Amino acid sequence: MTKLLIRDLAQAVSPAGTEAPLRGREAMRAVEVVDDAFVLCDAGRIASVGRMRDLQPLGEEVEELDGSSCAAVPGLVDCHTHAVFAGSRAQEFELRSGGATYEELHAAGGGIVSTVRATRAAGEEGLRDALAVHRSWMLASGTTTFEAKSGYGLDRDTELAMLRVVRDAGGVPTWLGAHAVPPEFADADAYLDFALAEVLPEAAEIAEATDVFVERGAFDAAQARRYLEACRAAGLRLRLHADQFTEGGGVPLAIDLGAVSVDHLEATGEEGARDLARTDVAAVVLPVAALFLGRLMPPARTLIDEGAVVALATDFNPGSAFCESLAVVCALACTQMHMSPAEALAACTVNAAHVLGRADRVGRLAPGYAADIVLLDASDWRYLAYHLGGNHIAQVIQGGVPTA
Repeated sequence: MTKLLIRDLAQAVSPAGTEAPLRGREAMRAVEVVDDAFVLCDAGRIASVGRMRDLQPLGEEVEELDGSSCAAVPGLVDCHTHAVFAGSRAQEFELRSGGATYEELHAAGGGIVSTVRATRAAGEEGLRDALAVHRSWMLASGTTTFEAKSGYGLDRDTELAMLRVVRDAGGVPTWLGAHAVPPEFADADAYLDFALAEVLPEAAEIAEATDVFVERGAFDAAQARRYLEACRAAGLRLRLHADQFTEGGGVPLAIDLGAVSVDHLEATGEEGARDLARTDVAAVVLPVAALFLGRLMPPARTLIDEGAVVALATDFNPGSAFCESLAVVCALACTQMHMSPAEALAACTVNAAHVLGRADRVGRLAPGYAADIVLLDASDWRYLAYHLGGNHIAQVIQGGVPTA
């Protein structure tokens, strides 16, 4: 593999240090900024980062990429998506814009169950095609590492197909076997009997983690405990959707089980935030979902100031967060949750990589890390969050190879 030299960058910027995860205001706001910089990539990894004046002769086998007037940041890490799905919920979007609530749509057979119908009908090849499109959107927006969940199959064959599709696309697969109760089952307990007996054994061979939606109308804390304990025994890391609409016991459950993360937290109060901050359970906040559904934003500021591990993600899905851009997420984090640009950068690089068990490989511009790099069409790295919705991703490099 030819070496790649990205030269004459206005800035090369990375969360400071080597520690992961980053906790608290001081650590999350520390960034290393190299002006008039280069990044040298070799064999898919970063070999060195420095000032142009210190660059030594490299020989002939080097491809050069002009980074003039660009700022480089680490490839972005999206640690919570539902990017494998078929169909559209544009009609629901229209109804919701007219006043229908998410819970009302769900109760009427819309919501998650409507996407289940379309996803089951697509078949495995259809899902591969759909993820390829969604993955191209994510990559163009600067996401070089992504997680994606199942949970739109809720039967054996489709759930396993979704996990294979994510794995084969280079993503991090999570079995969201407890997302909703499909219509063919009378209740949540009957569905969990099926999922744990018939799907978990094979899902655990493909997925890296499991997830459960702890919420009114989905699964309660006792049902989630049963599901998560079975998944942990099968070797899966534990994650939870919790406190999206109500405080339903998901945060205490995540803490008690030592989960990797608890995600959403729009309804989490100050006591729950403080409790979470005293643990190693990461808080994955999803501001696009809160914006899309007209909910209060998650208490990111309180979580950071109390010392919690905070990560940002898109929650990219067809119903409640139809957005693949972590740059938009960073803008919302700064404008709506009072995070600083540096905190937002740390939350969707180092801390998101930590949630996925990859903080030693991705999320920093530093020697030995994957050569996943985003060049911004701006000389100031803060444009990542500052330019809301702008087309300001100039180039994405993945594994030392420019993607376009």
